[in-house]
Amino acid sequence: MSTIALVTGANRGIGKEVCRQLAERDFEVLLSGRDIEKAEAATADIGLDNIVPAQLDVTDQTSIKRLAANVTERYGKLDVLVNNAGGHYDYWQTALTADFATVREAAETNLYGPWHVTQAFVPLLKQSDHSRIVNVGSGAASLNSLGAGPPAYIASKAGLHALTLMLAAELREDGVLVNAICPGWVATDPNNPGGRPIPEGASGIVWAALLPDDGPTGGFFRDQQPLAW
Repeated sequence: MSTIALVTGANRGIGKEVCRQLAERDFEVLLSGRDIEKAEAATADIGLDNIVPAQLDVTDQTSIKRLAANVTERYGKLDVLVNNAGGHYDYWQTALTADFATVREAAETNLYGPWHVTQAFVPLLKQSDHSRIVNVGSGAASLNSLGAGPPAYIASKAGLHALTLMLAAELREDGVLVNAICPGWVATDPNNPGGRPIPEGASGIVWAALLPDDGPTGGFFRDQQPLAW
């Protein structure tokens, strides 16, 4: 049976490149996005037969449950879940001036979204002999060096880091490896064009998806090197 991966928020940027790199390693990849037409266009642009477009809005539990049911029916398992969907880099705000509508939107996408998706797909991950969860975190949310910055983004990504540690502990006995990856400052929208190339940012995520069974879990990495939480 094929090795199945689901990548959220994958119709552009890092997520799209992760799909490409996993497909080149013979995964069957579900390239998911909120807009199915954009997911289909991204799939066509990559041009590999083992990438399948899928509709998934991580802020919509009906959408999550529908895709989980479809994956259950078609594959009966999931080997890799990449929680890539995210955003709300609110560089124009400070913690003291933050608009809480933006804070809530960031939490819905960057924290609650991956949380809901993981809950829905864990039964399928447990059907795999080598399951991996990769949460796309951010070095900007490292408590070790935390300072001023985009408050909604940082707080929600710090929450995702905490979720990573909890999931790793809870799923350790099931053999599910759970790690957070910082892709670095990558040249994707809304980042400036001076960031690192997209394939470099995606490669660390793919590394975590390919970890051996005795690989790390509950870790935070960039370019395969540990980062301080």
